[in-house]
Amino acid sequence: MDVATLSLPASAPQRARGTARLVVRAEDGRTRLARLYQEGSAKLRLPRARGASLEAVMINSAGGMTGGDRFNWTVEAGAGAHAVLTTQACERVYRASADVARVDTGLTLGPGARLDWLPQETILFDGSALSRRITADLAPDASLLLCEAVILGRHAMGETFARGAFHDRWRVRRDGRLVFADDLRLEGDIPHLIHQPALLAGAGAFATLLLVAPDAAARLDAVRQAIDVLGGDLGGASAFDGKLVARLAAPDGLTLRRALIPALAALGAAPPAVWTL
Repeated sequence: MDVATLSLPASAPQRARGTARLVVRAEDGRTRLARLYQEGSAKLRLPRARGASLEAVMINSAGGMTGGDRFNWTVEAGAGAHAVLTTQACERVYRASADVARVDTGLTLGPGARLDWLPQETILFDGSALSRRITADLAPDASLLLCEAVILGRHAMGETFARGAFHDRWRVRRDGRLVFADDLRLEGDIPHLIHQPALLAGAGAFATLLLVAPDAAARLDAVRQAIDVLGGDLGGASAFDGKLVARLAAPDGLTLRRALIPALAALGAAPPAVWTL
């Protein structure tokens, strides 16, 4: 039979699905794995510990994301535990033919726990569409550090993020009370938005850092000094009521990372082992 003569039914392209859940507990002065679940294209790997904390590496085995993909990450840090979450590589979001890629992240921190959410940069290809949501629930004395960095287009290919959609939504609650809410949306005339002086002033990469912790305000001066390397117009930080927020913008991803690493150090976090310069 000549398969070339067959009439095959049209089918929608296969989409990636992934779910991963991680639970860690403090035990004998160290943070240890209590429970791990992974399904589909979402994987978690636990490198050899470098200290008392537990580091987990998130992996998208699909090799990137495109429209219609769905990922869910859930992390729970028990009382006194310290977990560091990162990614194996930069997440690439490819051009979407239809629909939006979605990533939902849920973080829960018990009394005295700390969680550092430090994925490597997300690269938005031209024409990509991504919606992310981070929801965190903290005990009153827990500490949460969030860092999300985005690169607009493949700079080595001469590409910019001129068409597409990007939506980032953060909600953080402490002792059940909403203490931080942030929404970022890039869509429509994206080149015009990117070049607005009050937004990105033409920058090709940007990041948001959030520390919710009892000592957040005490770290403000050190963070400001760390991001001064970007210049006064491309970085800033403020602190209030147990929260510190910093926003950074840079011409490219490498320049951004060079500023992020000292900023993270000022916030009490070392870059994960998989990060490189």
